[in-house]
Amino acid sequence: MDRRAFLKTTAVAGLAGFYVEPAVSRAGRPTRSTPDILLIMPDQMRGDCLSDLGHPVVRTPNFDRLASRGVLFRRAYTPVASCIPARFSLLTGLYPQTSGVVGYAAKVITTPTLPEILTQQGYATVLVGRNMHQKRESGSCGYQQRIRGSTYVDDDAYDEFLKGQAPQTGGIRQLVKDMGLTYNHWQAKPWPLAEEWHPTNWVVSESRKVVQSASLDRPLFLTASFYAPHPPLFPPKKYFDAYLQGPLPRPAHGDWVAWERLTLKGTDGGHRVLLQGQALRTSQAGYFGLIEHLDDKIGGLVQDFMSRGRKAGRPWVIVLTSDHGEMLGDHGYFRKCEPYEGSANIPLIISGSDDLAFPANRRITRPVCLEDIMPTLLSLAGAPCPDSVDGVDLTPTLRGDRQKIRDWLHFDLSTSTWVTE
Repeated sequence: MDRRAFLKTTAVAGLAGFYVEPAVSRAGRPTRSTPDILLIMPDQMRGDCLSDLGHPVVRTPNFDRLASRGVLFRRAYTPVASCIPARFSLLTGLYPQTSGVVGYAAKVITTPTLPEILTQQGYATVLVGRNMHQKRESGSCGYQQRIRGSTYVDDDAYDEFLKGQAPQTGGIRQLVKDMGLTYNHWQAKPWPLAEEWHPTNWVVSESRKVVQSASLDRPLFLTASFYAPHPPLFPPKKYFDAYLQGPLPRPAHGDWVAWERLTLKGTDGGHRVLLQGQALRTSQAGYFGLIEHLDDKIGGLVQDFMSRGRKAGRPWVIVLTSDHGEMLGDHGYFRKCEPYEGSANIPLIISGSDDLAFPANRRITRPVCLEDIMPTLLSLAGAPCPDSVDGVDLTPTLRGDRQKIRDWLHFDLSTSTWVTE
C-alpha cells in the first residue's frame, strides 16, 4: 500500500498543531492500554558508547538504567551509515534496496511513515529538535507538530532562541564559524556560553514542555531528536575537560590500512585522516563529552515521561537509537559512511513500563536494524503495519519469546569510494 492509498482509508489529521483533535483509523480508538512512546535519537552515536557495555571511559548512567529495565540489542545496525537514507529507513521501515535511497541522494517519501500511522491511530505526534533530513516535498514526515532546532539552520526555533538569549552570537551558524568548528570534522572546543543555552539542553527543555502540556486523554509519540554527538564537537566545558584530562582509548588500527599515506590534514574532505596525539584526544573529548552531557540531561525528560504515564494510567515505551555511528579515527577514518563497526553499529535500547512485562536487563545479540523500529512500535501501539514494510516486528523478543529475527543483514555503502587496503 502506498502513502496515498493508505490516507484514503483513514481520515486526514490536521497538522496545525498537536492539540488538534486527531483523526482516528478504522483500527479503532486508542485506549488506556495504548502506550505513550518516547523516541530518544542522538545523531551519529556509536553503538559501543554506553558504560553498560563496558566502554572504557564513557559514562551513561541514565541510558544504562533504561537498558536495565528493558532490552538492549547489541548488534543493532544502520542500513546505510549516513543521515538521509538511515532516517528514511527509520521513518518508512524500508530497506535501502527497496526504496533506492542510499548515500546522500534523498527521495520523496511516498509510503506511510511511522508518525503518520500513529497520528491516524489517535496519537499526538511531535518532533522536537533535529529534523529528519528528508526532501522538502515529504513535508512533516507525518508529525503533527515540529519544534525544530539544529546547529546548522538559520532561523529555526533553536536559532531564534539562541539569538534571543545571546544576541552577540549572531545565531548558531555564526557561533560555530566564530569558534573555528565545522559540521563534519574532528576539531573540538568547549561550549562558550551558559550551559542552559546549549542545543542539547534546549531539545530536552522543549521536550519536557511537550510532555508536561500534552493532553492525558491521548497517547503521545514524542521524538526527542538531538544533533549531538554529531559535530560541531562543543560539549559544555566540564564534560570536555573531564575527558581531555583523563585516559582515552586508542582507535581501532587495522593492519591492512596504509597508515603511512594518512596525515592529520586528511584527504577526501577530511574523511581519511590520521588522528593521533592531541588532535585525537581533543576530538574524543568533544565526542564523548557530548554523549555524557546528553545522558546527563535526558534523565529529567525520562522521569517526566514516566510520570505522565502514571498520571494517565497508561503504559509507556522508551526507545534509544541513532541514525548511524562515528568512526572517530578507527582505521584512519573520521565521520561515518563506512561498513565498519564504528559507523555501522548503533545503540538500540527498548524499555517499557512494568505492565508491558518486558524482561529486565536482557541482551540480544541477533542482528537488528533501524527498519525494525517502525513495525515494532506499531505493534505495541495496536496500529496497522503496511505491507510495504521490510522491517521485523521485535515485540516477541521484547516479551521474552524466542524469535528468529533474520539470518543476515544487508548493508549499503554511503560512498562509492570505499576500498579495503
